[in-house]
Amino acid sequence: MTRKIALRFVVAALLGLASPLLACPSKEKSAVEELTDNAKDALNVREHEKLKDAGEDARDAVKDAGTAVKEEAEGD
Repeated sequence: MTRKIALRFVVAALLGLASPLLACPSKEKSAVEELTDNAKDALNVREHEKLKDAGEDARDAVKDAGTAVKEEAEGD
């Protein structure tokens, strides 16, 4: 029981920290802009590359945490 509470607390903390990143309004991009960004990402030549990579890693971690919580909840 205590482990579930601790897991929920950790997930809530992660979501709380990541919510400002996820709440930013997104700008629609054209297909050419999207392809250009993807190519620059693959070549690691985007503006502020390290910062953008850190944001992408944080987004992936939050998704993984959400999946883990969902799986744990379904296991009850």
